Amino acid sequence: MPSVWVKTQTWVAKAMKAYRAIGTFRNGRANQNYSLDVVAADEEQAKHLVYSNFGSRHGTSRRFINIDSLSEIEPTNSTEPRVIAHFRDTHDFSNPPAQNEEE
Repeated sequence: MPSVWVKTQTWVAKAMKAYRAIGTFRNGRANQNYSLDVVAADEEQAKHLVYSNFGSRHGTSRRFINIDSLSEIEPTNSTEPRVIAHFRDTHDFSNPPAQNEEE
């Protein structure tokens, strides 16, 4: 007798948001500053994406990655290609954000 799979609950995707993480990570013997924009459903997922990014790219374990601040940002304030690609249908990226340039 074949088994029957029954869907008992509805699955609804969460609205995705853009987050900016600022902090330091261990790169060799020195600490390196970083600022990274990610697309996530909530802050916990954003933290996980930051940890997995540096673990994958630099081989850094989570204990050497310090997140000083994690804040939700407006997607149009980001220049990260992943953020732009995710929100390109809902936001206008034709005018890039103004950069503060030091003299």
